Amino acid sequence: MTEQNFEKICKSISTISPFIRFVGVIGQSGELLAHTRRHELVPMLNEKDTHYQFSHIAMKTDLEGFFDKNLGEIEFVWEERKKVQTISFAINKSRVWVSIDKKVIRSEMLRIIDSCLPIVKEFS
Repeated sequence: MTEQNFEKICKSISTISPFIRFVGVIGQSGELLAHTRRHELVPMLNEKDTHYQFSHIAMKTDLEGFFDKNLGEIEFVWEERKKVQTISFAINKSRVWVSIDKKVIRSEMLRIIDSCLPIVKEFS
């Protein structure tokens, strides 16, 4: 997949909701392949912690692959934290990671997920 495709994924997902903070495509080694961020936001993680977060996502993606045969491939993972919510989607060996404002109600989260799935499937 090309860098242009990764950028298209980020831009398409970022327009789904004004509550989306960040969209990034993370490669299998934890490298950030493309991203977009809501303009007025300051990142919650510094550069070093961001690198650790993306490395963690890459390792989890690799480990989760061991269960695909028995459980099926992961379509998405939704994570709620105290300050932010995240969803991630697998595209082959890469992961699309989306952070969303914490204040978003569950029905909006489900709408965001439902809107992301066709975009991700188009590139899978």
